[in-house]
Amino acid sequence: MTEAPDSAVGEREPAAARKAAKGGRAAKSVGAAKPESRLALVRRARRINRELAEVYPYAHPELDFRNPFELLVATVLSAQTTDLRVNQTTPGLFAAYPTPEEMAAAHPEELEQIIRPTGFFRAKAKSLLGLSAALRDRFGGEVPGRLEDLVKLPGVGRKTANVVLGNAFGVPGITVDTHFGRLVRRWKWTEQEDPEKVEAEIAALFPKSEWTMLSHRIVFHGRRICHARKPACGACPIAPLCPAYGEGETDPEKAKKLLKYEMGGQPGQRLNPPADYPGRPAPPLGAE
Repeated sequence: MTEAPDSAVGEREPAAARKAAKGGRAAKSVGAAKPESRLALVRRARRINRELAEVYPYAHPELDFRNPFELLVATVLSAQTTDLRVNQTTPGLFAAYPTPEEMAAAHPEELEQIIRPTGFFRAKAKSLLGLSAALRDRFGGEVPGRLEDLVKLPGVGRKTANVVLGNAFGVPGITVDTHFGRLVRRWKWTEQEDPEKVEAEIAALFPKSEWTMLSHRIVFHGRRICHARKPACGACPIAPLCPAYGEGETDPEKAKKLLKYEMGGQPGQRLNPPADYPGRPAPPLGAE
């Protein structure tokens, strides 16, 4: 895949910076004004979603997968590590164990060795062996397309289930990972900390048809611009709508240097990204 020209990224970033600078005072006033009404919150949240859709029209799950089983396994492996490390590990894993039946029959030590780069490999291997056996014995070797079935599999919680449902089965769902929870609290969409309560409150702000893509856009924004410790406020396209504007770097040029992945001219997390991804594919394991 060819890399997006520097000019494409460069044109997008100054525009975002100009928008951020122009809306800086307005953004600060969001938090200082009287309490936001429910209607105003819904309108602001949906406008942010529309703005993010323009910035990240290529937003997608950042785990490589070819079928529901691969996505399920990759999502389990993604706990406490990066999607990049998972994507670098799964080619070898699926070459050795391409189906639930074959993975269920894997020797634990051999499976552990393959997934070691993702960390917590013993616990993850136990989950993979358990969920593979469950798929073989209870679902005919197929990943079920219902939330209530997925969450009963070893190592599979609600977040993982929603990732699989939304991206492998087209069933709308909100995925509350670290980035998602951090940003929706930063934007004052919710004050909840519990993932299920966050999911419920955010779901109430948007039509169901938006849930899956909303999750991707927010995670993309959190990884690329709205970082946890030093958000790039001066390069943020939704600065005028953000009550937390100013918590990070507001100078456009300095903020530009904080941008990550394709926004910062760096490789993404997928070795096999979608065709419309404007950046570079990630390198395979050992080639960083």
